[in-house]
Amino acid sequence: MVLGRKARTVAGLDIGASSIKLVKLEERSGGWALTALGMREIPLETLVDEEIRDRDTVIFNVQSLIDQCDPNLKEVAISISGHGVITDKITIDQKSGAEAEQAILFEAEQRSPFDVEDVTMDYHIIQVNQETRKMDVLLVAARNEFLNSYIDLVADAGLRPVIVDTDAFAILNAYQLNYEIDPNKVTALIDVGFDTTSITFLKDGLYHSNRDLGSGGRLIYNAIMKEFRINQELASKTIKGEMGTSIDQDMLKATVVTASEELISGLEVAFSYFKSTAKVPKVDWIVLTGGGALIPFLPEFIQAKLNVPIEIGNPLRNIEYDPDIFKDAQPDKIAPLLAVAVGLASRKVK
Repeated sequence: MVLGRKARTVAGLDIGASSIKLVKLEERSGGWALTALGMREIPLETLVDEEIRDRDTVIFNVQSLIDQCDPNLKEVAISISGHGVITDKITIDQKSGAEAEQAILFEAEQRSPFDVEDVTMDYHIIQVNQETRKMDVLLVAARNEFLNSYIDLVADAGLRPVIVDTDAFAILNAYQLNYEIDPNKVTALIDVGFDTTSITFLKDGLYHSNRDLGSGGRLIYNAIMKEFRINQELASKTIKGEMGTSIDQDMLKATVVTASEELISGLEVAFSYFKSTAKVPKVDWIVLTGGGALIPFLPEFIQAKLNVPIEIGNPLRNIEYDPDIFKDAQPDKIAPLLAVAVGLASRKVK
């Protein structure tokens, strides 16, 4: 959903349930460069299940992040995910121009589970098959109430949200920016956030489908607090792998494994459904990002349960930056958390 006209890049603002991330990129000959980066952790009850419960806290932290990174910044790209967003892929006869848009939006209205008066819709043509004269189209529908809650919040922070994307497509943008997509491999991009896990499947080198799961790191965080009888600060450090030998590792592993059962079950269902609909025998590769990529023992457990090799994704892999300038932000350490923000920052407003 693009709300602007000039061709330019904007900063990516990722408002998550446990932290807010800001990334600003500059396109240069041969690639991209990081020009601004910041992250602020927020109280864990500020956003729950994509619902904004404390607007003032979010606004304060967004404004503080802007002051820290670029006080002159006004235009940002944001993203949404979860229960307020529906995506679907359709195949229709090849058309162009206004005729194509009319046909696509008509089809979208037939498929949307929401009342068309209550949603904002957009679409993207994935590919056109010249032999069959058919084209694959991705549809996105967002509930207006859900969408406007984020747009209004960002506007109240003094910013202009000129692009609204979804987490899944922002993560895909970041992946395309940093990795060569192998058309012979079936790849799953999994971003484990605090409340929501986004899964995007790639087949034949193209987007195939995505699914959001209503589970993530919060379940593990709560279990660690309860099992070890520690406060929120120590639990947060634990799920980021910062406690090391100061906490019993065998007990931690058992806690993570038990607390991630709901997440694993959701992933198994998503993978099974994808393999059935895409008619593929297996997924060849998983690229894992989000806070879940940093939780001790979780990547290995996901790999073992799904029986698919995992790589921890680095959305700064092909992006130039001076480590001395960003040493306080520690980009190497927090890179897996930046997939959404990097993907948003690589978007252009037309």
